[in-house]
Amino acid sequence: METQTIGIPPLIGQLARQWCKVNLPVKVLQSGAGWYLGTFDHEGPCSRESREYFPSREAAEAALKAGTWTQRSQP
Repeated sequence: METQTIGIPPLIGQLARQWCKVNLPVKVLQSGAGWYLGTFDHEGPCSRESREYFPSREAAEAALKAGTWTQRSQP
């Protein structure tokens, strides 16, 4: 019997969709304030989706993977 691996689709940024009218995956990004979860396109950062800033890339990646972050309601 063959085993299939079903990938989890990327989380789409709610604020990017609502305000910029684009469907972009949520990724770990960095600004002067620290690491955060947001969206990015060919022009640069589009939205900051997480309310939190994280102390490291690893902490932000862990929060994204585990779903332990807070979605911002407004840009």
